Amino acid sequence: MNRRLGYAAVFALSLAPLLIVSPASAQRKALTPRDAQQNQQGQAPASAQQEKTFPLGASWTAVSMNGKSIAERKATLQIDSNLRGTGYSGCNTFSAAAYPLRQQGIAVGPMAITKRSCDKGAAEFERAYLVALRGARNWDLVEGRLVIKSSSGELRFDRGI
Repeated sequence: MNRRLGYAAVFALSLAPLLIVSPASAQRKALTPRDAQQNQQGQAPASAQQEKTFPLGASWTAVSMNGKSIAERKATLQIDSNLRGTGYSGCNTFSAAAYPLRQQGIAVGPMAITKRSCDKGAAEFERAYLVALRGARNWDLVEGRLVIKSSSGELRFDRGI
């Protein structure tokens, strides 16, 4: 257990420079010299996009994985203000460090998972869901839904209760 915590600490420290900055500083960094000059003159920059802020503390319920509905399965995700991701994966609960990064990136650290016995279908779904979360690279908010993209596919979430 101590070894896992040590690895998590090293992982967190290696990602510290990439952690989210405030939307205002992210916007300042995105300005070109011409945009900065326009901004000083009271004009809005022509091409600067407002960087989205990850909805920390919100509860999410998975509705599709890789384009297929998973409404019959119960899977959840929540990332709190301490950057701790928790949820239910269809059979077990999980916990992991989860870091929303600049430019709508996301990194999910090693997971701690309960070890309840599951039927084969639930275990296969859970494995696919957790692999997709662990491999998460990008996130977006599309029409009120959270979309997490990874090398192994895409997860879509509706806001939970």
